[in-house]
Amino acid sequence: MDISPYLFPPEDLAQTESTRTTVLRYHLAWKARDIEAVMALYHPDVTYEDYYQNRILHLPDLREYALQLMPSVPGTSLVHDDRIRVDGDTAFIQYRICVAGDKGLFALRSSEAITVKAEKIWRVREYATLVHENHPPQTADQQTRQPLARLGLNPRLLAFMAQTVEDYLSKQQPYLDPEFRLQTLADATGYTRNQLSYLLNQVFGQTFYQYVNQARLRHVLDLLATLPTASIDRLAFDAGFRSLSVFYTCFRKHTGQTPTAWMQQYSVRTRKEDK
Repeated sequence: MDISPYLFPPEDLAQTESTRTTVLRYHLAWKARDIEAVMALYHPDVTYEDYYQNRILHLPDLREYALQLMPSVPGTSLVHDDRIRVDGDTAFIQYRICVAGDKGLFALRSSEAITVKAEKIWRVREYATLVHENHPPQTADQQTRQPLARLGLNPRLLAFMAQTVEDYLSKQQPYLDPEFRLQTLADATGYTRNQLSYLLNQVFGQTFYQYVNQARLRHVLDLLATLPTASIDRLAFDAGFRSLSVFYTCFRKHTGQTPTAWMQQYSVRTRKEDK
């Protein structure tokens, strides 16, 4: 990552370079999900100010806090809006994460001022907002800030939650079990039912069962592409649907067609591509 210092008087250059080195180590420890390395970089008198949740944390509180915020899925990353900038003993970071849901695109924006003392992270001031791209930032922030704080969430954690849930469903395919429940998802991901409900309702714009049935439908469609002569009803039950009426309703809602019409259209399209 590029860290570009401003132009400083000569006496500030040594401090700036020391700050730059420490913050880079801190950044790389977060990127590597190395909680021990992150904790080792905190000064014994560290103060972490999370202005979004209106919380002030000290060293005894930071391990659990950091573990909550640390991405748990390989490949999860933050997109930096600007280079990390260093001014004497303080570095400034801005980043943005996007979470796409049925209600539109949410931009999770955060900035941090990190102050270094004795080559350790001495103070972190984090400012974050969660905004809906299709609405004024103030409106979305007013709507989401209070419940987020009450649930112990902040924008960065919400983005990591979304990635964790998506990854879990994609890799483990728990929706194939007709008995898959919200509590099962909570147990598997380590989040509470209320936190997951907020994510699904406010970011993905769906209830838990709508979200799960959509995953089941994608599974059926993927199988139909490779098994065009298979029984659609059998595939629906194998994908976790407990009711054919629910499956057919879900199918029509997301494809605009009945399964029979979709298969006929798919067969015509496939024959054209094979010619």
